[in-house]
Amino acid sequence: MVNITRFFRNDDNPQPTNKLPLLPLRDIVVFPHMVAPLFVGRPKSVSALSNAMNTEGKHIFLATQCKADIDNPGEKDIKRVGVIGTVLQLLRLPDGTVKALVEGQVRAHVRSFQREEDYFQVELEPVKEVVASPTEAETLSRSIKESFESYAKINKNISKDLIAKVAATTDYSKLVDTIAQHFAFKIEDKQRLLEASPLDRRMSLLLELINLEVEVFRMDQRIKGRVKEQMETTQKNYYLNEQMRAIRKEMGTEDDATDELQDLEKRIKRKRMPREVAAKTRQEFKKLKLMTPMSAEATVVRNYIDWIISLPWFERSRVRIDIEEAENILNEDHYGLEKPKERILEYLAVQALVKKIRGPILCLVGPPGVGKTSLARSVARATRRKFVRLSLGGVRDEAEIRGHRRTYIGALPGKIIQSLKKTGTNNPVFCLDEVDKMSMDFRGDPSAALLEVLDPEQNFAFNDHYLDLDYDLSDILFITTANTLPDIPLPLQDRMEIIRLPGYTEHEKYNIANEFLIPKQIKSNGLTQDQINLSQNAVYTIINRYTRESGVRNLEREIAGVCRKVARQIVKEDPKKIIRVSESTVEKYLGPPKFKKNEIEEKDHVGMVTGMAWTQFGGELLFVETLTMPGKGNVTVTGKLGEVMKESAQAAVSFVRSRAEHLSIEPGFYRKMDLHIHIPEGAISKDGPSAGIAMCTSLVSALTKRPARRDVAMTGEITLRGRVLPIGGLKEKILAAHRGGIKKVIIPKDNEKDLKDIPASISKQLEIVSVEHLDEVFGHALVLEEGETLFNKQDVPFSMTGGKSVDKHAPIN
Repeated sequence: MVNITRFFRNDDNPQPTNKLPLLPLRDIVVFPHMVAPLFVGRPKSVSALSNAMNTEGKHIFLATQCKADIDNPGEKDIKRVGVIGTVLQLLRLPDGTVKALVEGQVRAHVRSFQREEDYFQVELEPVKEVVASPTEAETLSRSIKESFESYAKINKNISKDLIAKVAATTDYSKLVDTIAQHFAFKIEDKQRLLEASPLDRRMSLLLELINLEVEVFRMDQRIKGRVKEQMETTQKNYYLNEQMRAIRKEMGTEDDATDELQDLEKRIKRKRMPREVAAKTRQEFKKLKLMTPMSAEATVVRNYIDWIISLPWFERSRVRIDIEEAENILNEDHYGLEKPKERILEYLAVQALVKKIRGPILCLVGPPGVGKTSLARSVARATRRKFVRLSLGGVRDEAEIRGHRRTYIGALPGKIIQSLKKTGTNNPVFCLDEVDKMSMDFRGDPSAALLEVLDPEQNFAFNDHYLDLDYDLSDILFITTANTLPDIPLPLQDRMEIIRLPGYTEHEKYNIANEFLIPKQIKSNGLTQDQINLSQNAVYTIINRYTRESGVRNLEREIAGVCRKVARQIVKEDPKKIIRVSESTVEKYLGPPKFKKNEIEEKDHVGMVTGMAWTQFGGELLFVETLTMPGKGNVTVTGKLGEVMKESAQAAVSFVRSRAEHLSIEPGFYRKMDLHIHIPEGAISKDGPSAGIAMCTSLVSALTKRPARRDVAMTGEITLRGRVLPIGGLKEKILAAHRGGIKKVIIPKDNEKDLKDIPASISKQLEIVSVEHLDEVFGHALVLEEGETLFNKQDVPFSMTGGKSVDKHAPIN
């Protein structure tokens, strides 16, 4: 060390005996025993260095500025404690700056400043190194060395020579100064170390700073390790992706992810969407740009955005409001079906007057083959909307309607949203087919999900689980179809307008076949109108002898069978030959008839009565047979009957027993004989109360030994007092009676209001009798001699003319 003791008096009250030039430092603190290179550019600092170089010993005082951004510091801007240093080397650079190499010697405190022409001169006094507690200083010394060794182990930049030098240092002050200069402490912390006194306090502060630095360094290493690991994974993925791109490029199937994102962004900007949907789409697109193109999550987000921008949020079909033209189209496509057509035309009329109208929700209920689905398609053509059909038969998962949430692998929107994407407009005619065939299990109830879809008060904000966005379904014209109304849940029925489509009459079937089915099958089988000719009687024969249905589906199959066989005959014989199919030649093409011409018996029988039943396929004739035999009064009911039908049989037996004397029946008959009531076709389940009057009439016929008229059919529920209650499905039942060759039909009086639905062509060929009591039925249903009565004299007789015959010439729609 350079001897500088001559700058100070060696007594207890040191006084400044000499002055030194001041070099203010920025962003650095110089400690004793520290060699530091300094780049000096300020004129005053350069002058101070020049002055120091001209003095003996080349001494200068090094003090740190309070604020580094001050270019011309004053007395208040300079720390009072600094280091007396020696200028070891001075080099002037071409740009006017100076590079100086200085070495710190001892601490000193500024007593006063003296401004020279170009720099400051300072009067100094030494800072004494005082140890308050030698024992504590020794302990701190050992702790400092241990902490420094720990730091050196994790920081490979510390040289072994420095570690050995620190371990060999016994001077506490030199130990602190040597270690402090090798740590990147803050300037404020280094200045505190320089100023701290006594020495053991400075050592304690250094130990605290070293331990803090060790923790910070370790944490920094952990963070760098994690970042490095993540960067290695990212670089690996990037490298593999680049290899894949290179391979695809060589194969000619390069898919540039950047171009794909740019194309997707253009599609988002061009797509017109609601504000909420657009904001969600932009948010998802920002996430997509930050993802690796080949990651699974990026695929999920890209598919989600594709679904959103593919949906018709504002795309609409221009609806036809020309009612006459729409009516003509409906009539061209379908024969009959007046009620549905009328409702569609009403909707178009209202839409012509009101700009915005919520789409009606119609439910077409009828047997198979009557044209429910094809009517929905015709509605789309008549209104110039697109048509979409969704079959709900067998659907048992609620997610089929609402979709799956995006958290599931392979998630998709529900069938409603998928269908709208396919059709490309937000106001199509949407046919929900077989809505009565849905079921439910542990995955949910799809009919409950349909409540929101088919509710005009809610479907303007339908929320699909996959999209998680509100979609407006209120412009859609929903048409649902079903075979049976009871199988549709009541809450769902409440949201729809029910329109019943009954079965067709023979005349309607002939017109449908002549205008639609025959031309269609002739074309489908490669024939022309000049090659085949089906006579009117031939068509009626096919209708009556080969089909027995409410619709025309089987009729079309039989006509197709005739056309195929004619096509084969033409190809085999002569292409120019004209094949004429008459009533007598139908059997040649279709084989033996499947049904008798009339279902009624050839003669009247005792105990055999014709009833009428309603099924999901339309109306059917139901035969009730009753036998009496010696016994003990047992009543047997067979024919695979339901509980309601069995109860009707019990009610009929009780009524006959209560009226036995008045009906000229032996009062104690139930003690001496057994009764067996049977309804044929025992493999088919039957239920309902409408066969009550048929079973009661069959009982009376068997007990009185009077035959029942074979050309009379009846329907109605009975009470124990003999009242006849109304039933449902009257039109289908009367059509079945007409098909079966029935001449007279007995119905409950309360069902007279339903006769307006019976076609006039049918009602004119039948005698329809309405009754209120069972006593009126017997006179019409049982074979009695002229003037004969079934009742005893004290009863009010009902002969063959009893009951009220409905005027079949009254106006009927």
